[in-house]
Amino acid sequence: MATNAGMVAGSHNRNEFVMIRHEGEQGIKPQKNLKDQVCQICGDTVGLSATGDIFVACNECAFPVCRPCYEYERKDGNQCCPQCKTRYKRHKGSPRVEGDDEEDDVDDLDDEFNYNQASGKSVQQWQLHGQDEDVELSSSSRHEAHHRIPRLTSGQQISGELPDATPDRHSIRSPSSGHVDPNMPVPVRIVDPSRDLNSYGLNSVDWKERVEGWKLKQEKSTTQMTNKYPDGKGDMEGTGSNGEDLQMADDSRQPLSRIVPIPSNQLNLYRVVIILRLIILCFFFQYRVTHPVHDAYGLWLTSVICEIWFALSWLLDQFPKWYPINRETFLDRLSLRFDRDGEPSQLAPIDIFVSTVDPLKEPPLVTANTVLSILAVDYPVDKVSCYVSDDGSAMLTFEALSETSEFARKWVPFCKKHNIEPRAPEFYFAQKIDYLKDKIQPSFVKERRAMKREYEEFKVRINALVAKAQKTPEEGWTMQDGTPWPGNNPRDHPGMIQVFLGHSGGLDTDGNELPRLVYVSREKRPGFQHHKKAGAMNALIRVSAVLTNGAYLLNVDCDHYFNNSKALKEAMCFMMDPALGKKTCYVQFPQRFDGIDLHDRYANRNIVFFDINLKGLDGIQGPVYVGTGCCFNRQALYGYDPLLTEADLEPNIIFKSCCGSRKKGRGGNKSYIDRKRAVKRTESTIPIFNMEDMDEGIEGYDDERSLLMSQKSLEKRFGQSPIFIASTFMEQGGIPPSTNPASLLKEAIHVISCGYEDKTEWGKEIGWIYGSVTEDILTGFKMHARGWISIYCMPPRPAFKGSAPINLSDRLNQVLRWALGSVEILLSRHCPIWYGYSGRLKLLERLAYINTIVYPITSIPLIAYCVLPAICLLTGKFIIPEISNYAGMWFILLFISIFATGILELRWSGVGIEDWWRNEQFWVIGGTSAHLFAVFQGLLKVLAGIDTNFTVTSKASDEDGEFAELYVFKWTSLLIAPTTLLIVNLVGIVAGVSYAINSGYQSWGPLFGKLFFAIWVIVHLYPFLKGLLGRQNRTPTIVIVWSILLASIFSLLWVRIDPFTSSTQKAVAMGQCGVNC
Repeated sequence: MATNAGMVAGSHNRNEFVMIRHEGEQGIKPQKNLKDQVCQICGDTVGLSATGDIFVACNECAFPVCRPCYEYERKDGNQCCPQCKTRYKRHKGSPRVEGDDEEDDVDDLDDEFNYNQASGKSVQQWQLHGQDEDVELSSSSRHEAHHRIPRLTSGQQISGELPDATPDRHSIRSPSSGHVDPNMPVPVRIVDPSRDLNSYGLNSVDWKERVEGWKLKQEKSTTQMTNKYPDGKGDMEGTGSNGEDLQMADDSRQPLSRIVPIPSNQLNLYRVVIILRLIILCFFFQYRVTHPVHDAYGLWLTSVICEIWFALSWLLDQFPKWYPINRETFLDRLSLRFDRDGEPSQLAPIDIFVSTVDPLKEPPLVTANTVLSILAVDYPVDKVSCYVSDDGSAMLTFEALSETSEFARKWVPFCKKHNIEPRAPEFYFAQKIDYLKDKIQPSFVKERRAMKREYEEFKVRINALVAKAQKTPEEGWTMQDGTPWPGNNPRDHPGMIQVFLGHSGGLDTDGNELPRLVYVSREKRPGFQHHKKAGAMNALIRVSAVLTNGAYLLNVDCDHYFNNSKALKEAMCFMMDPALGKKTCYVQFPQRFDGIDLHDRYANRNIVFFDINLKGLDGIQGPVYVGTGCCFNRQALYGYDPLLTEADLEPNIIFKSCCGSRKKGRGGNKSYIDRKRAVKRTESTIPIFNMEDMDEGIEGYDDERSLLMSQKSLEKRFGQSPIFIASTFMEQGGIPPSTNPASLLKEAIHVISCGYEDKTEWGKEIGWIYGSVTEDILTGFKMHARGWISIYCMPPRPAFKGSAPINLSDRLNQVLRWALGSVEILLSRHCPIWYGYSGRLKLLERLAYINTIVYPITSIPLIAYCVLPAICLLTGKFIIPEISNYAGMWFILLFISIFATGILELRWSGVGIEDWWRNEQFWVIGGTSAHLFAVFQGLLKVLAGIDTNFTVTSKASDEDGEFAELYVFKWTSLLIAPTTLLIVNLVGIVAGVSYAINSGYQSWGPLFGKLFFAIWVIVHLYPFLKGLLGRQNRTPTIVIVWSILLASIFSLLWVRIDPFTSSTQKAVAMGQCGVNC
C-alpha cells in the first residue's frame, strides 16, 4: 500500500494480478539501523526478552520501555503503558501481580502469538526476493502462510503504514507521539544481570519524578472536579448517581452526549391535539358513511374511499412523531477521554466512502472538493482513510483524483493552520462573509491569496481533464506511461486499486502526514449482477477491511462535502459512548444543501422530513438511513446483533401478544444470552470462529471437525477471504497481526472481484441490502429489525452540505427514483408490513417504515380526489349532501385540528411556515406525477420484469445567471398528469362560474364548496405552474394575452351552449310549452 507503488489491477477469477509501475520508481530502500534506540523512561537500551527476541513491553503500541522499568511499573506503578494506557500483560519470567489474567498451563504470553513465527519467516523471504522477478501470484497463496509471496513493487515494501507482523511488534497501531517514530523498529537492549538495576533507571530520581508527576496530575484533576461539584450534584444523565461517585464526576468520564427533551408545555399540547384530531376524524367518517349522496353515488363513494386512505396515511405519518427529542454532544469530554493533548489519540479509526459513477454527470471538481474536505477533517490523520469508489471505471476520475491528492498537500495544512470552515475550497472561497473574522495570524491574508491562486490553477487543470475526456479515442484511453487504461470498457474490466496518499508517502508541504486516499474500481464482467450503488458500497466495505479496517464507516455522496470539520467527532460522541455505542448501528446526520433558490420552490431542502420526522423517530428507535452523511458501526453491517440489556431483549408487543412471552431456554435464559454475545462480540484481536454460525447438534464431533465446519460457515457468510473473515472479529478495528502485508493488495483485488459474493450472504443479510434502488431504506430496516438503535445528530453547524436538482423535471425524476425503490420494497419479502415480527423492531418504528414504502400508493387516491372538484363543477353535483349545523361543526373542527397540528409541529421543531407550506405543495405535485409513475413502473418491474425508464429531453435556456437552472424547461412524461389536473380544474372553475352567472343568485351558495376544493388543487400545484411558465416576471406578453382571450371566449361559449340544462328546462325558461305542458 505504498503511495508511490503504482496502480494494482487484476481479476481473482482469471488469476491475473498486475502492477502498473510509475516512472522513476526506485528499488529497495535500506532498512534503518536497529541499534541505539533507548527506553523512553530511563534512557537505557531496551534489551531482549527471555527468548532472545527484542523486548516489547506493550503488545498494543510497542512503546519502547526496558525490562526494569516494565517490572517497576507492574509492581509499584499503575500497571499500564505510558503511551496507550493499555494494561501491561505478564511476560515470561515476570512475577505475577494482582490483576493478571489467569492462565492454564501457560507460563507466559508468547505462546499466544505463535502465528508471528510463521509470518515472520514469510516476510523475511519476501523481503529477500529479487527486484526484477515477474509477478505471479496463485490463489493458493491466500491459504498457505508459508508460501513465498513475490515482491510487487520492485522490491519495495507494499505499505509503510502496515508494519510486518514480527514478534517484536504485535500491533499495527502507529504511535502518534511526536518523539516516537512508528516506522522505527524497536532496538535491541541487552541487560547485564550483574549490574545494579538502579543503573537501568529503577528507583532512579528521574523515574520517581515521572511517577510522582502522574500521581499529582490525577489528584489535581480529581480536586478540580470536587470543587466543581461540591454538593455532589450535576448533570449526570445516564449515571444514576447525581455526582455522588467522585470518580464519575471527572469530565473525562461523564456521558459524551445527552438528550434535550422538547418542553413539556409544547409536547403535551401537541399530543392532546393529535388525540382530539383522531376523535374528530371518527365523527367525521361516521357522518360521511351514514350520509351518502344518492344522485352522485359514484362521486360520493370515491371521495369516501380517498378520505379513508388519507386518514390512514396521516396515522402512519403522525404517530412515529409522538416522542420527538433533541440531542447535544460534548466534544470537550470526548477529547478529555480519548484525545488528550500530548498523548496518543485513542479515537477509533474511521473509513470514509465516497461513491461516484459518471464523471460527466457528477463533475470531477465537485468530487474533488468532497475529497479535500475529508482529508482536511479535524481528526487524527492516522485514524482516517478515504476510499473513492469509481463504479464507471473512468480514467477522468482517476486523473482528477491524482490532481486532488497533489493539491491536498497544500490545502490541508492551510485549513488546519488557520482553522477555516468549510474545508471544501470551492465553497470556502465562495462565501460572502468576512473571512478575516476571528483570524489573528498576520500571515493569513497573504497565505489565503496564495491558496486561492493555487486553487484556481487546480480548477484549470481539472477543467482541462474534463475537456479532454469529452471525446474518447478510438483505441481507448492510455495512461501517462503508455499503459492502456484497464477500465476502457466500463462493463468488462478488472478490479483496480491505487493508493494516492498514505502514511508512508503522503506528506503535506509542512512535512506532516496526510490521511490515506485510495482509489477503488471493482471488477465488472458480463453476465454478473453488480447491484449498482449497493454493490459498490459492499465492495468498499471489504476492500477497506482488508487494507485499513476502521472500526466505523462513514459514507457520503460525491457531492456532499464536510461542512463541519468536527463531524467525525460528533459521531464518535455516540459511537464511542460506553452506554450507547454497543447498540448503535449508525449515526445519521441531516442533509443540508447549497445552491437552492431563496423560496425553495420545489421543497428541495426537505426541511419537514429532516427536522420533524427524523427527530420524532430519534425518540423511538432512531432515524431511517437516508443514503448519505451516515456513520456506521462496522459490526452492524456484518449482520451481528447488538449488545442489549435485559430490558432491550424483551419481545415487541405484537410478537408477545400473538405468540406469548419467550420460553425459558434459548430465548429467556440469561446465561445463554451472555454466552451468545460473548461468542459473537469479542475484544480479542486474534481471529476466532463464530461457533454460533455452526449447525446445531455437532457436539459429538471432535475439535478439528468443528473448527472446519465453523470456517466453512464463515466462508459461506462472508466469502472465501481468510484476511477479511479475520477482520470481522476485530471490533475495535485494525489489521489482524497475523496478516502478511505483502498479500494485502492481492487480497483486496480478490474481495472486489465480480464473483466474490456468489453463494454468500452479501446483500441479503450483511452489508448494503440488495433488492431496491433505495438500498438505504432496506439496509437501515434490517439493522433495526435485529434490535440496533440509530442516532440522529444535528450539530449547530451542519455536518454536511450537498447539491440538489432545483429544476422541476430533474427534481421529479429524483423523486421518481425514491418512490420506485419504496414500491420495490413493498412488493418484496423485506416489506415492513409482514417482515421481522419475531425481531426487536418497535411498533412505532415499524409504522414509520411502513409509511416510507406505502406513500407512493397515495398518488392514486390523491389524483382521484384532485379530479373530483372539476367533475363536480362540470356536472353541478357534489360529494357532500346539504349539511346541518351539527355536521358543519365537525367539518370546521376537522380543519381547525389540521391547522393546529401543523402549527404545533412548527413550534417544537423550529421549522418555518414557508418550509412547511412548500412541503405541502410538493406533496401534491410529487403525488400526482412521480409517485403515480413509480407505482406502475414498480408493478411492471417486479411482476412482469419490464424495466421502464423515463427520459428527459432538455431544452436549454438562453438566460444565464444565478439559479438559471431553475427556469430551464425540460419536457418529461412526468409532467402530463399534473398539467392535466391544472387544465381540468381551471376549466371546471370557468364552467362553474359561468353556470352560476347563468342560473341566478340561488346557485352561488352550492358553488362555493366546489370552488374551494378546485382552488385548493390549483394553489397546491402553483409551483408546478410556475415551472411550466419559466422565469419569474419574464412570461411572454403574448402568452398572457392569449390566455385571457381564450378564457373569455370559452366562458361566453359555455354560457351560450349551457350543456347541463335540459331542453325542457330551456323551453320553460323561455316561456314555451310543449306536448306535456
